[in-house]
Amino acid sequence: MTKKRIFTSLMLVLGFGLAAWLLYQVFREHSLSEIVRSVKDIPTANLALALLFAFLSYLCLTGFDWCGVRYVRQGLPYPKIALASFIALSIGQSVGMSGLSSGALRYRYYAHWGMTTEDVAKIVLLSGVTVGLGMAVLAGVVMIANPQDAAGVLHLEQSLVMMIGIGCLAATLLYILAAAFLRVPVRIRSWTFKMPTWRIALAQVAIGAINFAFVSACLREVMAASADVSYLKAATAFVLANVAILVTHAPGGLGVLEATVRHVMGDQASIGSLVAFRVIYFFIPLFIGLPLSLAVEALFRARKSRSDDRGASNAAGEAMMPAEPA
Repeated sequence: MTKKRIFTSLMLVLGFGLAAWLLYQVFREHSLSEIVRSVKDIPTANLALALLFAFLSYLCLTGFDWCGVRYVRQGLPYPKIALASFIALSIGQSVGMSGLSSGALRYRYYAHWGMTTEDVAKIVLLSGVTVGLGMAVLAGVVMIANPQDAAGVLHLEQSLVMMIGIGCLAATLLYILAAAFLRVPVRIRSWTFKMPTWRIALAQVAIGAINFAFVSACLREVMAASADVSYLKAATAFVLANVAILVTHAPGGLGVLEATVRHVMGDQASIGSLVAFRVIYFFIPLFIGLPLSLAVEALFRARKSRSDDRGASNAAGEAMMPAEPA
């Protein structure tokens, strides 16, 4: 086993261990019947809106891959992009190590459709940048508009939190300017990367920010059922939870997201709302993505088998043809 595999396995073990411990800390004071009752207390209208916002978020996530495909100048149709994106992210976001797990799934589909390893690597890289840009925009907005909550959790002065927010927005603007004016390619070994066009950069910022705005709205809907929760506070909790997830590398943010949101929101984040958000945004897409991936894989194999059979038949036919007279 290579050092990289050992490190990855160790990180997964530590991540699952941390997730289990945090989940225990969050739910230890509640019985199963209390948790079920808390979920049932969420009105159907709130659950329906949360489902809608989750759907809109996953629709935006297909835009992450769309930007990446346009970046590598491939003309792949949007339905194929959406299929690869949804399967990869619905599974990757729940399994954890999203860059690796979703990247491997993307490679399976995009390589099948004729893309090179370098193309897929660039798509995954640009999608990761889009995640960072979207989170930077949302973090900048909530830290400027609602610095008191972030300052309380981070134990920083509100003025410093606002400066961090301004820095996040400034970094986003700098990325757009670099895309517009910096055309010098960056070479890493045999691969060459260059900034996307300013149009793609703007699309990344817009789609990334809208995506995380929808996720925050999904979280707010399940919490608003039991408390008067403002959108800004829910978005602040979501931003801080994602910072904690990046630091801990917990699979799918399991336990970390719940513990952080609970810490930021206090009693406003009921146990039922945390469970409902996990089910709506992670588990439902996962239970759709898994069988869909198996169905697509079966379709790929069936097409490959038919292609191999046709190739064998053609080869046999050519072998049986009489040779032309000299």
